[in-house]
Amino acid sequence: MARKVLVLLGTKKGAFIAESDAARREWSLRGPFCEAWPMNHVIGDAASGTIYAGGGNAWFGPAVWQSTDLGASWTHSSEGLAYPVGAEPVTSVWSLARGAGGFYAGVEPAGLFRSADGGGSWRHVAGLQEHPSRPDWHPGAGGLILHSLIPHPRDDKQIWVGISAAGVFHTADGGTSWTARNRGTRADFLPEEQRYPEYGQCVHCLVMAPGMPDRLYQQNHCGMYRSDDGGVRWESIEAGLPSSFGFPAAVHPRDPATVYLVPLNGAEAGRYVPEGRAAVWRTRDAGASWQALRDGLPQENAFFGVLRQALATDDLAPAGVYFGTGTGELYASADEGESWNCIARHLPTIASVETLVMD
Repeated sequence: MARKVLVLLGTKKGAFIAESDAARREWSLRGPFCEAWPMNHVIGDAASGTIYAGGGNAWFGPAVWQSTDLGASWTHSSEGLAYPVGAEPVTSVWSLARGAGGFYAGVEPAGLFRSADGGGSWRHVAGLQEHPSRPDWHPGAGGLILHSLIPHPRDDKQIWVGISAAGVFHTADGGTSWTARNRGTRADFLPEEQRYPEYGQCVHCLVMAPGMPDRLYQQNHCGMYRSDDGGVRWESIEAGLPSSFGFPAAVHPRDPATVYLVPLNGAEAGRYVPEGRAAVWRTRDAGASWQALRDGLPQENAFFGVLRQALATDDLAPAGVYFGTGTGELYASADEGESWNCIARHLPTIASVETLVMD
């Protein structure tokens, strides 16, 4: 049976799906779905074919949508996506992940919820907000959001989360207790003597290397980092990049040493690709060196940014790489980043890009 490749997009005006075959030369686009709600993260489950979309805002409220027919129809639920009475209300869902321990949602204001019924209902994982650092969590420019959510692929008790701006936290007991894992990451916005705090860093994106659960990569407001011990210690790997600032990161589906980034020109300099020349940067040696991949990308007057969840890979060989821009373009590479094509234009701001490969 021919393989089908879906690129799942969360945008400020609903979810979209770009579709191709395994050759990835011609693409069709469908959407918007989810009644044009703001969608922060759209993911797929290859085993069942179900697509999930998390989003909302203060006006709509939070919800997780799902489609069991590849986008032809959708339902949604917000049951249980709420903090106790008197607490600041949940306004939106920012991240989704399926793991051995269940289905998880990260929300704004930053917190974690678990579903035992595939997203039909949710229960607050209260241990994270009970961490002693919680009174000191402060919103980044995008709000106080739990945007990175990584369950361990085999151990249902372990989860890593990234919160802007609080840092990386890890649980080894299914969410009852949490530890901050930020040693070695900077907070340049603090006074010099306080730039390596236990928590309070503005992590932008957190991803796990394939086949190596203890290897994590982190794009931070203040640098790019790798950890080989599950986040206990972080090592800077930003040397060779044009900027220490950016939002997204994506790992190769099979090679734990290959990572993709889209650096921006800086937090105070406009937050667009450096010099208006688009490039995806790739390392094949776990951050020891970096290469700019530009073939097919605009090399003048490109003043777009790429948000923290808007870069992804597929699991084909060679791997496909995809990113969406704040100005609504979707770029794709079918050869691991060596060459690029724009496969969609004029979309709403693209908040997330994920892939789903179906047989």
